[in-house]
Amino acid sequence: RLNTNGLLDTSFNSSSGANNYVSAIAIQSDGKILIGGGFTTYAGTQRQYIARLNTNGLLDTSFNSSSGANNTVSSIAIQPDGKILIGGAFTSYSGTQRQRIARLNTDGSLDTSFNSSLGANNTVSSIAIQPDGKILIGGAFTSCSGTQRQRIARLNTDGSLDDTFNSSSGANNSVRAISIQPD
Repeated sequence: RLNTNGLLDTSFNSSSGANNYVSAIAIQSDGKILIGGGFTTYAGTQRQYIARLNTNGLLDTSFNSSSGANNTVSSIAIQPDGKILIGGAFTSYSGTQRQRIARLNTDGSLDTSFNSSLGANNTVSSIAIQPDGKILIGGAFTSCSGTQRQRIARLNTDGSLDDTFNSSSGANNSVRAISIQPD
């Protein structure tokens, strides 16, 4: 973490940190920091591709993702209710099938009410939450929930595909970032 002047914030102690790269960061309303990436440990403690840090940079052990995703986490978004959306290259979370998109409870456990078992057929690199709660996902996929969607799709709040958003001709290459305009 850097101070506002660009210098290293020495009060932020990430100790030995992640054992591989971090590609996604999201800050919760309480200041705790979610990180995702290609790591399997943080500060020597097993954390499968996602972890939560306290505001001082130390591992938050109350967020248990030790058996979490089975592959990389590329994107993180926090819903207004505190639940956590993750996207990446994974095909399961804590042993339950989740195709590259999943929702977690605030403690790091899988939210089974969000059904993304069919999910995307390739990596989900970006997630954005609309004001109405619907979820935009972007990535390298060409189908979502078994329906053709060219690298961008919209999900309903329960994880099902929103058929009213038709991106079947979509983008011709990976969508790595999504931002929602006020309108």
